[in-house]
Amino acid sequence: MNHCVHASRLLCLVLILFYRATTASELTEITWSGQTMGTTYRITVVEPRLTSDQLKDLQSNAVSRLKEINRQMSHFQPDSELSQFNRAPAGKPFPVSAELANVTRFALELCRKSDGAFDPTIAPLINLWGFGEKISARAIPSEDQIRAALQNTGCKHITVTPRNELVKDQPEVSLNLSAVAKGFAVDEITALLQRHKLTNACVSIGGEVRVLGHNKRQTPWLIGISAPIEFWRDNDPLAAAVPLSDLAISTSGDYQQFFFDEQGRRLCHILNPKTGCPVQHNLGSVSVVATNSMLADALATTLFVLGHDAGMQFIENWTNAAALFIVRENPNRFRIIPSSRFSSITGWKPPNGIFQSQTRRPEQ
Repeated sequence: MNHCVHASRLLCLVLILFYRATTASELTEITWSGQTMGTTYRITVVEPRLTSDQLKDLQSNAVSRLKEINRQMSHFQPDSELSQFNRAPAGKPFPVSAELANVTRFALELCRKSDGAFDPTIAPLINLWGFGEKISARAIPSEDQIRAALQNTGCKHITVTPRNELVKDQPEVSLNLSAVAKGFAVDEITALLQRHKLTNACVSIGGEVRVLGHNKRQTPWLIGISAPIEFWRDNDPLAAAVPLSDLAISTSGDYQQFFFDEQGRRLCHILNPKTGCPVQHNLGSVSVVATNSMLADALATTLFVLGHDAGMQFIENWTNAAALFIVRENPNRFRIIPSSRFSSITGWKPPNGIFQSQTRRPEQ
């Protein structure tokens, strides 16, 4: 999970507005938040001349844009474009918005580039393990169930036509864009702020964060990366704090959505598309910094599936992105390993490489 460290965390069900007035020589920071895509969004702008009417217009436009993206890409809303396509028959082109078509093109291309490590068609597997929109008890499915679900996954089963139509070749194939849609939404809200001539801002949806310019203190935004502690809780210690300006950051990890099997193995919500099972390795989390949030979002999932060694090789091929891997040495001891460009892109200075947290058992 990523956090704008300079501001307190906020979870709320309704739109809340805060003004934090400063001295005459300082800028004013305005923050508001709300719910979207099953999580919390938070928008902070630093602007000395934003009027009340301008702020109301900005808020209204942001809410409308997020609702529209949900209408296009939500796999929870039964009337969304994506949900309707998932119920559509095979072989029949299904017209969608240009935004959904372009996000799907991006996802399918990354699937090919990553040799299937990133796969937006694994919805049947996500549901099978109890992590999807079809709520079920989280339990280990049988090998036969996994094999059957794997028959309905794979990017080769979906194409996007030049006319912005989605086509699948098997009726049970479906899309789940949860690993890119929030990042896309962050980029869209960032673009909205830029159209309003705002140059200093921090936008987050869940764990996807993108910043513009500087914070109120006129220094780079400081974004926290949580330590993937075994029984993680909000407000637990941070493993790193990364200074960012005009960049996006996203973190994928196994420390929030998971359950344990009878052997004590952690089974998280991030699945290996080739095996159909939760990823099993010693990577606790990986954070990706990139030029836009959709890319950071998708690459973070990709690298977590690949693991530290293969993930490091993969990210080194991207000149506009870098990664920070947090490798678990034991349940509460971690090694922090950056890719070669991470420090030069962000300005982050690595510590001694070891993070040690206090051992804690889950609350009863």
